[in-house]
Amino acid sequence: MAEPEAAEPEAAEPEAAGETVPEPPTPGEMPSPDPSTVPVPGEPEPVTPEPTPEPVTPEPTPEPVTPEPTPEPVTPEPTGTAEAAPGSAPSPAAAAKPAPPKPGPVPSPAALAGRRPSVTPAVPSPPQAASTSNAITFGRVGDDGTVYVRDGEEERAVGSYPEASNEEALAYFARKYDELAATATLLEQRLGQTEISANEAREALKALRDQIGEANVVGDLPALRERVTALEVAVKDRQRAETEQRAQAKAEATTVREALVAEAEKLAASDVHQIQWKTASARMRSMLDEWRGLQKKGPKLDKDVENALWHRLSTARSAFDKARKAFFSELDTQHAEAKRTKEKLVAEAEALSTSKDWGSTAGAFKRLMQEWRRAGRAQRADDDALWERFRSAQDAFFNAKDEVVAAENEEFEANLAVKEELLKEAEALLPVTDLEAAKSQLRTIQDKWDDAGKVPRKDMSRVEGRLRKVEQAVRDIEDAKWSRSNPELNARAQSMVEQLERAVQGLEQDLEAARATGNDKKIAQAQAALDGRRQLLDAARGGLSEFGS
Repeated sequence: MAEPEAAEPEAAEPEAAGETVPEPPTPGEMPSPDPSTVPVPGEPEPVTPEPTPEPVTPEPTPEPVTPEPTPEPVTPEPTGTAEAAPGSAPSPAAAAKPAPPKPGPVPSPAALAGRRPSVTPAVPSPPQAASTSNAITFGRVGDDGTVYVRDGEEERAVGSYPEASNEEALAYFARKYDELAATATLLEQRLGQTEISANEAREALKALRDQIGEANVVGDLPALRERVTALEVAVKDRQRAETEQRAQAKAEATTVREALVAEAEKLAASDVHQIQWKTASARMRSMLDEWRGLQKKGPKLDKDVENALWHRLSTARSAFDKARKAFFSELDTQHAEAKRTKEKLVAEAEALSTSKDWGSTAGAFKRLMQEWRRAGRAQRADDDALWERFRSAQDAFFNAKDEVVAAENEEFEANLAVKEELLKEAEALLPVTDLEAAKSQLRTIQDKWDDAGKVPRKDMSRVEGRLRKVEQAVRDIEDAKWSRSNPELNARAQSMVEQLERAVQGLEQDLEAARATGNDKKIAQAQAALDGRRQLLDAARGGLSEFGS
């Protein structure tokens, strides 16, 4: 590809660096005038900034024979507008070559009529930043303007920058290297400081590697490739970490699912008579919602693991529903049976509610109450209604009975006053000094007690208990006297006294014999035996005297 020809000089001022200079159109390419863009007479045309020429990569041309090696062919660099180093003045050649004239369509007088003057100021292109790295030290510019880069032990051509100084050409290609280096730096920072995914980092690294390839840049390419290699290692580490995190998250998710399934199985295996069905059913529904939430938002499990856990959960839910239905079916049967039983009890209670046989009917109601408890519960509404009827019948009977008892109690108050006086007479007999007189007086009091009649129920136990104490005290004294006068016991006591007396006489003779021998030991033994028997004799004589008293 030939270098662009220099523009013909013209009276116009030189353009600022960085502007693009368009080439003049050929007569065949001249566009027809657009009515909206036809200048109006009296109005100046807008001034449009003219672009600067683009840098052109030269076609490979053989260099003159010099000690330098012949460069390899260079592919033209597709570039946009020419970039010039910021702060650097345009080269004298570029400043001395003004842009060629711009032929345009000649507006008609009608189009020029009434046009207002307007001026559009030219907006210069922003200056390009100069390379701030040492990348420029890895390149050079040949005599023919070709820029070379030193890539390890080799050197290759990367392009040229027409109508620019050697420094500007090197700075241009060095900036392109800096852009690649900045991309590598950005990826390093994202890997080191952010939570970028391994996939995203891998895509960014691939794009960077593709850009480097045979990049026409000037810089330390071996160092950049080493950074890319290090980035590959970092991306692999990130991939490995993500794999481990996914594995850990999957294991934790599996543990959560297994705990959910185990809880469902425990509920399904619960005793149907102990479980709280309302709470358990709500929990079983919430566990299904939790499972669906984990499926949507949680880590994905292995298909076989998830299928196995779901099968267990589904089996537990089915067993739970089956047990619940069977339980409530059986409960309905029990409720129906309890309802039939209680309806019979209610009918019997209502028949007894008007009975005046207070004693036997009260016992019958007690029996009905025991059967009611054994019957179990019916449906709540049925059970409450039946209980209300049963209690009403029971209350009707006992209220009528209590009215009768209340009337009787008024009559029994006078009887109570009589028995209170009799109790004072009976308690005055204690302590008993004359048994026969006390027995006679107590019999008289007992006859009057029976004649007095009933007392109020609330006082019955109290007054009866006081009379029983007096009767028991008299009875105890009588039993004690009889025991002392028992002939059989008296004969036994007399026989015991006689036996002990004979034994004492024999021991006294033994003591005299021991004294005759003068043996102190025998004397002491005989004396001890005699003393013991004399004590027993004294006790037997005391008991015998009680029988005789």
